[in-house]
Amino acid sequence: MSRVPSKTTVAVLLGGWSAEREVSLSSGKACTAALERAGFKAVPIDAQRETIVSELQRVKPDVAFNALHGKWGEDGCCAAILETLQIPYTHSGVLASSLAMHKEKSKALFRAAGIPVAESMLVPLEEVAKSHPMKPPYVVKPVAEGSSVGVHIVCEGANTPVTAVLSERAVFGSHAMVERFIPGRELTCAVVGDTALGVIDIVSRGSGWYDYEAKYAPGGSQHILPAQIPTDVYKACRHYALAAHDALGCRGVSRTDFRYDDSAGELIVLEVNTQPGMTGTSLVPELAAHAGQSYEALVTWMVDDASVDR
Repeated sequence: MSRVPSKTTVAVLLGGWSAEREVSLSSGKACTAALERAGFKAVPIDAQRETIVSELQRVKPDVAFNALHGKWGEDGCCAAILETLQIPYTHSGVLASSLAMHKEKSKALFRAAGIPVAESMLVPLEEVAKSHPMKPPYVVKPVAEGSSVGVHIVCEGANTPVTAVLSERAVFGSHAMVERFIPGRELTCAVVGDTALGVIDIVSRGSGWYDYEAKYAPGGSQHILPAQIPTDVYKACRHYALAAHDALGCRGVSRTDFRYDDSAGELIVLEVNTQPGMTGTSLVPELAAHAGQSYEALVTWMVDDASVDR
């Protein structure tokens, strides 16, 4: 694909109205600054239901940089608006985005592609709160959210199920995904285009797992890059990250999260993020830098890669 000329007008879609609005604002501001440093005319647009179309028509961008996270921004809805308006955009298209956001549907594709995943089931919220849907330890999570929003871990030996989900219907909807808990380490690997980058071992501080605070608070986690894991596991992470990216039909940049139980030698894919964070503590810019690609070069590549019909 030919280089998009500098001074191209890039609309950076940020904020939005999902549970991840604040993270999206941070990602979008960082991307806007990097695009300006790279020579583009970057115009931030706080994506709101009532104004996103009119703002895009006002700005008339050459490219839309999708820096939204969570529902509506990351699940294909925003991509559908950009497809309708025929504005070239970054990241994955409508179908890949919606499949990746729905954890159970993406798992079905992963299984078909031979990608290891943990056993799981969709359970009505009332049943999740009434009794253990599976033997602890297990994880309760929304079917279509990101950034660890709404995630509950039920530890081994727990006497009671998770009743808090009943007050979190706005996040969960009618059902939750209940998944076997995989102990061990949190690993992640990014894909840029058709290349898997390195693997980070994420060591959370505080809660002991990679929750919202660990993801976005300064000092919330330690990133070990390259991950100090066996060579075959490192290679497997890179292989499965690219395989998962391809199985969903992703485009541009994605990031695949893993759990690795080093005591049992079990590696499983948790999910693929089609709109990975681009904040000051985010993983993809760090992985790109480790591969020799600056933040400015990364966002420039993403603009160059933008298209419709993704």
